[in-house]
Amino acid sequence: MALSAAERDQLFKSFARAFFRRDVDALYQTVAPEFSWHTVDEAGEAHVLSGREAISKQLAKRSDRLENVRFEDVVYHHAPEATFMTFRLTATDKTTGRAHEEIGVERYTFKDGLILTKDVYRKPVAQT
Repeated sequence: MALSAAERDQLFKSFARAFFRRDVDALYQTVAPEFSWHTVDEAGEAHVLSGREAISKQLAKRSDRLENVRFEDVVYHHAPEATFMTFRLTATDKTTGRAHEEIGVERYTFKDGLILTKDVYRKPVAQT
């Protein structure tokens, strides 16, 4: 049975809390055992991450480069088989001290009441 919008919202609340705390144990209470995270690095290379160790390394890697990370303008769009999250990310680049801003969409799928995949599409905001 598919999760309702309210059930998904509650699941995302717990997922986000664990994600931002980089608490992999809490994260794995919200994701399926075979959870995979599809993302692209700064060089444009695609990665599929799965397993606690890979997820933990990715969370640490992101915090090595950026600080004061904030997700803003977050909106969840629930479709029958997936949820899409649109967002704007702001942060500070630790190396340069410059403001960092991206916009993106994340696509989530589910299995047995848990998050099965997190598929991230993002790009830098064009500077005017």
